[in-house]
Formats: sequence, C-alpha cells, structure tokens
Amino acid sequence: MGEQKMGQGIGASLLRREDDRFLRGRGQYVADIRLPGLKNVAFVRSPLAHALIRGIHIPEAHRGSVFTAADLVDVKPIVAVSALPGFKRSEQPLLASKKVRQVGELIAMCVADTRAEAEDIAALVELELEELPAIHDMLTSRNSDAPLIHEEWGDNVFLETFVDVNMEAAFDAPIKITREISSSRQCMAPMEGRATVATWDHRAEQLVLYTSTQQPHIIRQGLAECLGMEQLNIRVVSPDVGGGFGYKALMPPEDVCLSWLAMRCGHPVRWIEDRREHLTANANCREHHYRITAYADRDGRLRGIDCEATVDSGAYSSYPFTACLEAAQVASILPGPYDFPSYRCRTWSVATNKCPILPYRGVARTGVCYAMELMIDAIAREVGLEPFEVRLKNLVRPEQMPFDNITKKHFDSGDYPEALRQALDKVNFESIRERQKKGEPDGRRIGVGIGVYCEQGAHGTSVYAGWGIPMVPGHEQATARITPDGGLEIRVGVHSHGQSMETTLPQVAHEILGIDVARIKLVHGDTEYTPFSTGTWGSRCAVMAGGAVASACREVASLAKGIGAHLLQTDPDQVQLVDGAVCSHAGSISLKDIAYTWYRRPQDLPSSVDPRGLEATIGHKPKRDAGTFSYAAHIAVVAVDTEIGDIEILDYVIVEDGGKLINPMVVDGQIYGGLAQGIGTALYEEMNFDASGQPLASTFADYLLPGPTEVPAAVLGHMETLAPYTEFGVKGIG
Repeated sequence: MGEQKMGQGIGASLLRREDDRFLRGRGQYVADIRLPGLKNVAFVRSPLAHALIRGIHIPEAHRGSVFTAADLVDVKPIVAVSALPGFKRSEQPLLASKKVRQVGELIAMCVADTRAEAEDIAALVELELEELPAIHDMLTSRNSDAPLIHEEWGDNVFLETFVDVNMEAAFDAPIKITREISSSRQCMAPMEGRATVATWDHRAEQLVLYTSTQQPHIIRQGLAECLGMEQLNIRVVSPDVGGGFGYKALMPPEDVCLSWLAMRCGHPVRWIEDRREHLTANANCREHHYRITAYADRDGRLRGIDCEATVDSGAYSSYPFTACLEAAQVASILPGPYDFPSYRCRTWSVATNKCPILPYRGVARTGVCYAMELMIDAIAREVGLEPFEVRLKNLVRPEQMPFDNITKKHFDSGDYPEALRQALDKVNFESIRERQKKGEPDGRRIGVGIGVYCEQGAHGTSVYAGWGIPMVPGHEQATARITPDGGLEIRVGVHSHGQSMETTLPQVAHEILGIDVARIKLVHGDTEYTPFSTGTWGSRCAVMAGGAVASACREVASLAKGIGAHLLQTDPDQVQLVDGAVCSHAGSISLKDIAYTWYRRPQDLPSSVDPRGLEATIGHKPKRDAGTFSYAAHIAVVAVDTEIGDIEILDYVIVEDGGKLINPMVVDGQIYGGLAQGIGTALYEEMNFDASGQPLASTFADYLLPGPTEVPAAVLGHMETLAPYTEFGVKGIG
C-alpha cells in the first residue's frame, strides 16, 4: 500500500511529535495557565489520622479568605457507588466538618493572591481536634474490637469477595507449600502532581475547569453530580499532563472545592499540589497481603492455588471507584498466565486511616505477579527443577489459544512459553548458572529471577457493567474531518499523559487515508470538542481509540470516494483510495482537491451528494470486548552483597507481545518506563506509617525513586501475535 511505502502508517517508528514542545519547554500544563484576576488556594489539612473536629477557629482578619464545610451549602460529598454484593459506600466530605479519617484530609480552603500568602493564612487557622485511635494495619482493621472508621458500617471492610473452583480436588497433591507475602504501600510520583484552575465563563455560562486528568469526561460527570449542575454548564479541559499512571484517573475533592469557589468568588482560582501534599495526603497504592498455598505434583505440575488476600484501601473510595478495584481484581487475575484445575481465593478490601488507595500502572497485577511467581519458585525448589522448567510446564500453551482460564479470563492469543524461551536465550541462562558455581572474586552472590505475566487491557462493557459503578465503557468514539485544504483533524475523548497519542493515532489515520502525518492534528483533552469517553486507563487507547479512529477514517474515505468518483465521472465502486488520492482507470484526484471542491466549489457537485461531506463520528468496540491479553517474560540478573544488602542489576531481559505494534519505538519507551517503575517498586519505594497513622515520608529525601543510574539498559525482544478481535491485531501495552 502507498502509506506503507511512505513509512508513516502502522508499524513505523516515527519520532514523537509531542517531543518538540516538551524538550523545548513549550508544553502547557495547568500551572502554566494564567487568567486575569487569578488567585491561589492552599488547604488546611488534618494533622491527625483519626479525630473528631471540635472546632475550627479562623482569625477575624481572614474570615473572608477562609472557607469551611459550613460554606459549601448544596454541595454533595464524593460518593463512589458499586453494585457488587456487599459493597459499603463511603461518603468523602469535600471539607471535613465532624470527623477526619486520614492525615491530610481537607478541612478548610484559604484564598490569597499568591500560594505563599494562602499558606500563611492556612497556618493561622487553629483546629480543635479530639484524637481517636488510628488504624494503620489492614490486618488488625478486620478485628472485631478495631475502632470503626465509618461507624455506620459495623466493621472496616469495604467489600469481601470469594471464588472457589473445585479446590478440594487439589488437597491430595503430594506437594503443599504455604507462604505469607506482603507488598509495600507506594506513591505514584508523576513529575507533575495534581493541578487545578477553575473559572466561570460568563459568556458561555459555563464552569471551566482546567485540571491534570486522564479522564476529562468522567471529571465533568462527577462535578455535575457533586455541584448539582447540568453537564452542559461544565467544561473540563486537560492540557498537557506530566504523567498520571492511574493517579489522575479519579476526581479529587480539590477539583470540586475550587469549582465551587470559582462560581462563588467570581474570579479564577488555582491549586497546584506540592510534593508534600502528594506524598502525605493524596497518592497511595499497592499495599497487599497474601496468605497463599500452592498444591503441585512431583513433576512440578501445578494442581491448585488457595489464597486469602487483603488490600489496604484507605479511608475512602475515590470517585468513580477505587476502594475495591485492587482486591476485586486480585481474585480474578491471580492465576495469571498459568493453567491449573483448582482455585480458591477470598479477598478483603479493608478501610484504614490512610489516604484512599488509588489505581497505579498495572492495577493489582504487580501484587498478584509477585505472589504467584514466588510460589512457582518455591515449587521449583521443592521438586528440584529449574524455575523456568516449572513455568514451562504450567504456562498456557499456544495450541490452547484462545483459552478461557480458571476465572473465565479469555486469553485471545499468544505463545507464552516461546516468550520465556526467547528471554532465556537472550540472557544466556546456562552461563549464569556456571557463573554462580564459580563464585565472585568480591564475595558477592549472583542471583537470577524470572517473571512471566499477562495483562488484561481494553476492558469493555461486558467486564464493567456487572460492577455497577459510575464508569462503564461502551463504544469508544472518534471524529475524523478533512479540512478545507486537505489536512485531517481527529477528535478523541481519551487523553494522553505519555502514551504518544499525537503520534500514534495519526499513524492509524494515515494507514487508512494516506494523508501525511504532518498534516494530521489530534484534538483531545477538552469536553467541549471531543466525544464522550471514560478516558485513558487500563491499556485501552490503542485498541479502543485506535479502532475508533480507523472506523471514522474509513467512513471519511467512503465519503471522499463518493465525491471523487463524481469528479472523475465514474461510479463510486470503480474507485480506490491510494496514497491520499481517489483513483480510477480514468485518473486520480487528491483528497486536497476533493476537500477544495466540497468546501469552496459546491456548485461542482450534484444535489445528490452525501450531505455529511468529509466528516464522520463513529463508535468502535472490538468484536469481543472482554479485553485483550498482552504478556511478557522478564529475567533479571543481580549481584547482592549479603553483608550490607547492596544490589546491582547486572542484566535485564524483557520479551513482550503487544500484538501489532503501531509504533515500535513508542512501545520501547513504554517498556523502559515500566521497567523503571518496577525497579522502584522492588528496591526503592515504600510509604510507611507509624502506629498513629502518620506517613513517614514527606519529601524525596525520605521516599526514594530510582534515577537513570539505577535503571539498566535492558535487552528488549518483541513478539507480534495479532489479537483476533481488534483493529490491526493490536493489544494494550502501557
């Protein structure tokens, strides 16, 4: 095809179009937005994890600059709902008035010309708090004598889930191994924290909220519910977003507070999260505990997994739904890429006096992979086999695809054993074993670790409808419009926070229409101009938005061929679209000339011309919307100083399969970024709390992140097993 000759379509490693402005410091983030009359906000936050509010004392000189819950009349609290049986809803007040349930909970909002002045006012507000016993341990939170975080519940459990598939059949297995495993609580730490600017547009009669979010349309929906407004009177704009990773896939109370304030005060207001707020009050994730038993035969064949998993969900469930997202998924995704006949898993989403647990890259997958891979290693030691041999015995095989696993996850395609074999070959596994036998001159020990995982992406209606939450994805829509001079404008409701959509979605459009990607513009991040979408989450954009862009461009291609056929004086079924031109045996006419005719010389067209012109909005769903399954094998080689605990990563190999890669270079970037975050999870990042519920890290001096010197130059390998249900065979990769 012509577009393939040009090297701009699916599979081309185009340079990221976004990078020019980012590398030159020309990106526009919320903090860059300046509006006339803009004032700044600082919040008075609770210094205690659990307390009754007995008084809020505002200095008389600042009464007009400080707002409390008593001022927010007719504003509803944030309530995340779910239809999952047994789910207990929590009401998160925008500004606490009776009780605080976490350190950093909002109590008052202070406004001044500058952030420094607003913080000075906040420091003068005196709180009268009666401290209550705090719960910092999710396991003790389930005890019958534990203090209640939400008294009306009667306990501290958001939700309990249970799965049992033929578990008793595994009890006679000759090998039984039990482990207790826990993972650290973390903070996401994107380069840009949360940020909000709110103003009232008198001409449009709209609240306009500029916010750093992955989900502009969901924020609009949540604001309407809390403020009691029509969505047509709210516009949400998300400009450049400096990282999200799930942290910005929710509506924070600060967004609602500033929206209310902007409408009341009549001038724009701004809040920019500082790093101390981020670390101590807003951004926790990934705290899991497992009591897990593996049953296996003497040959290493896995017979069954029996697990009790607890997730620390914090004090509230954030909008649209966060408290049970991790634990509810644990039960369904713990088996991972392995095929075995017996399974039981009970999970608890437990409330504690910490900030809400929020989605973070690979939601719940990190914890379950950690648990499962440790159990596979334990089986290997027990039966005397190499860890890779036990994995190869238990991985779903390519001839089984498509495969419904024990929790009914539909693995669409792939060759998991081959990914592992390629990784073993790239790392030269046998030479590592020889090196271990010889020993190191410096006395360090050499270790090698293997991990294999699969990741469900692009979840659809069939997955989320049963959860009964405010965010159920349907047909993802895109608008494609050829401009009067023959360029192309694409509008999508998803929003980029590092996925390179301004590069990759034009590549999809080019694949269909042949228009040079330099003449294709992506419009996203603004509810005023884009079709509704649940946003960017769950590795869904390439599958859902990419499919929608392809569908819209095909419709535009059909419209263009109709006009082109008339101008070529032939039938529409006698023409083709090649290299950005409509062609027939009689000649060709470019899309640019077709656009010129439609927009500027309509007299040259018959009255029967399709009135839709050169624009189409189309929704897309894969043929089966239960999600795609990408997967990878990772192998790490490390040197460990057993006296001081120092760890050096000597080698790291990743072999992944994301289906058809729209832009392989972008995929490499996503994988390198994921590797850096994984190293942080494994070796550096941990948010600890003391017995009174106080977070023990408030700066990056306390909360460690890996930097360039801690991330190795990984060896990457790509497999491309096409997904059978998606456009071009793509799978999620983020």
